[in-house]
Formats: sequence, structure tokens, C-alpha cells
Amino acid sequence: MKVSRKIIEIDEELCNGCGDCIITCAEGALELVDGKARLVGEKYCDGLGACLGECPTGALQVIDRVVDDFDEIAVEHRLEELKNAEGKSQDTLPCGCPSTQIRTFAQPSACQKANTPVTHSSVDSTLSTWPVQIRLVPPTAPFLKNADLLVAADCTPVAYPAFHRDFLEGKVVMVGCPKFDDVQSYIEKFTEIFKSAHIRSVTTVFMEVPCCHGLPFIVKKAMEAAGKSIPLEHVIIGVQGQIMSREKLVA
Repeated sequence: MKVSRKIIEIDEELCNGCGDCIITCAEGALELVDGKARLVGEKYCDGLGACLGECPTGALQVIDRVVDDFDEIAVEHRLEELKNAEGKSQDTLPCGCPSTQIRTFAQPSACQKANTPVTHSSVDSTLSTWPVQIRLVPPTAPFLKNADLLVAADCTPVAYPAFHRDFLEGKVVMVGCPKFDDVQSYIEKFTEIFKSAHIRSVTTVFMEVPCCHGLPFIVKKAMEAAGKSIPLEHVIIGVQGQIMSREKLVA
């Protein structure tokens, strides 16, 4: 049934495909299509605009127009379909997220390896605290006091070969997956940490795929909730292990 109500509108010219809005849409009404956020169906969008504040380019707005009425039952079915799809092995999930694309990267041949100069740099671990999973680290952990905090997506140590040397040394690390883990519980945990631990700096290291950009979103929201302004650096890692960008933000 068509009704006049509020609904999300997306400006494709402004959308950069970061995926932040998709993470915050509890109804699963948004997905990435050809690198742009799209509304899956009018009936899935409640028009409340929870995704609005997470768009870095201002591509989203709530407007009034005649559209399909919001359907809670359809939303339940939609979320169940997404949940089931994530549990299946396939090339690309229905959400179209680039992180689900199966890829194979060329490796050096035996001949190339034989002709590569041998280096004798240290491969010692620089890990100084445990546990490392965000969900397992209590906000009251003593090692968090006055720490330089490294918040890393759990794919980054696998993708970036010099992770220990370039990022971990001298820092307390917490790792997690912003796509599959509970975003709200992470925001609450980091809020507690920022309120009580006197964190000196935060470095977020995450993958280039859009769904991974939820990690800096989590840290940002937690700082806002804690009322803290902490020196922050964002590092984006490419899927083939290269640093794509580093950005230091003013505290």
C-alpha cells in the first residue's frame, strides 16, 4: 500500500561507497550496488534516518514522498535472508560487499624467490598484552591505563606482512571485525575505556573494503559518547597488503 511518509533518499553523485550507512541500518534496507549505496526496497526503510549521521559526504537525507508503507514482517524476512546468506560459501553475498569477493593473488615463483636477497631482520613478536580480541578485553584491564591504543580489524595482521614492526610495537592492541561483531557493544566498551583509562592515542588499522570502515566509526562514536578528544590516526590496508592511506587527525 502506498502512503505519504518519510524515507531515505541517496544522492549517488555524493555517495563514495564507504558503506558506513549500511552498517548502521538495523533493517537491512541499504546495500552496495556498483560501489554506491542503494535502497533495497521502500518497505524496508522506516524513515527514521539512523544512517544519516554516519555518511561522511552528506549523500543521505530524509524526505517526504508517497512510497510503499514500512513492513516490519518483510524486514524480519530480509534480515533472516541476509543472516543465512552470510553463512553460505559463495563468491559474493547479496549485499554486494567487496569484502566477500573470492580472490587469489599471484605469488613469486621458486626461481624469483631464489633470486631475492635474503634479509635478516628480526621477526620477534612485539605483542605485549593479552587478550587481544575486543570482546575479551575488560575496560578495567591495567594495561589500558595511559596506553597508546591500536584498534585493528582482524584481517589486517594477515594482509600486512610487517604488522608487528610498523604498528604493534609499543602499543596495546585490540582486534575485531566490524562486519560480523556487535557494533553497539563495541561502542559501549570503547566508551568505558575512553572515560576511565586515560588513553594517550588511538591508531585504527582497517582494510580498504567498505564494511571494514565501521571500525573508525566505532572509535569515533565512543570518543563522542565519552566526551574525549584523543589523538587519532587512521590507516587503510589494501587487500594485497599495501598501505593505501594514513591520516592523522587533530585531537
